[in-house]
Amino acid sequence: MILSLSILIGLSVVVFFTTFSDAQSESKTFVTHSGAMVTTTGEILDPLYTVSTVEFDPMEYLRDFNYGRVSQLSDGTTLREFTIIAEDDKIMEVSPGIFYNVWTFNGTVPGPTIRATEGDIVRVKFINNGEKEHTMHFHGIHPAGMDGVFEPVGGNGGQFVYEFEAGPVGVHPYHCHVMPLEEHIVHGLYGVFIVDPKEERPPADEMVMVLNGLDTDFDTENNFYAANTVPFYYQHHPIQINTDELIRIYVVNMVEFDPINNFHLHGNLYKYYPTGTDLVPSFYTDMITLSQTERGIMEFEYEFPGKYLFHAHKVEFSEKGWTGIFLVNDSNKKSNQDLDYGS
Repeated sequence: MILSLSILIGLSVVVFFTTFSDAQSESKTFVTHSGAMVTTTGEILDPLYTVSTVEFDPMEYLRDFNYGRVSQLSDGTTLREFTIIAEDDKIMEVSPGIFYNVWTFNGTVPGPTIRATEGDIVRVKFINNGEKEHTMHFHGIHPAGMDGVFEPVGGNGGQFVYEFEAGPVGVHPYHCHVMPLEEHIVHGLYGVFIVDPKEERPPADEMVMVLNGLDTDFDTENNFYAANTVPFYYQHHPIQINTDELIRIYVVNMVEFDPINNFHLHGNLYKYYPTGTDLVPSFYTDMITLSQTERGIMEFEYEFPGKYLFHAHKVEFSEKGWTGIFLVNDSNKKSNQDLDYGS
């Protein structure tokens, strides 16, 4: 009797393991937005979609600043006008074979980097083409009616105009502020708002890095982490910079569900300006720790050429995508035609 029961249990385990293994090894083939065929045994979200509806280039986003349509008011004040459109039906291939329903400002996650100078008038025509209610909440100083909290904008074409004086100087996030707030943020409704000082900062190679996470299985824990949405992108596509050139990074942490994030730079240290509101750096370091929506400005130069990592020093984040490489070119190196071969 005991022998029979053992055999029965053993057969049950074999059947279960075989069934489980077959289920795990079942391959699915999808067409990516670039036309490539991807075969995966992993779970694909919303398999009705076989082509990404979002075209997003993290390298282009890195240095893309939207200064708006510029004009002058009668008193000489600079007016910057922007049009921002919210949608909540886009599908983005965030990693090969992984499709995710992103909610977008102007079709991307993050939304466009809006830029103005302190004292400019910022006028944003906001159009909500989504199904849900959305708003735009800017961090900074502005009237209560422009705060994007108590004035939800209805979907299917609802509109609202935000207008305020740009300030204070620094780097600030903007995001949807409709409840439940975490749902609107984790799906991607956020971007960066930079306010430059009237006396310009020193010339630099400027970049924006939004640190974000993606909960692709909706269990309130992130499956991927990244700088500018696509995991490992800057590792596979290193950011090219030059030696002895000032680099300025506007960094904003928008990771939901995790209380902190951080940014570590290899082979160098950087001057750090918390929130960017002070023109004098607060400290000189190679790693900062950020809570959600915390942000700042990093400035550094590389003396030696080569490849240098930058990543979250929280290992879970870096191993799930939040890592990249700076490829530092020697700005003083002779070109090939100047080399004296054989000497």
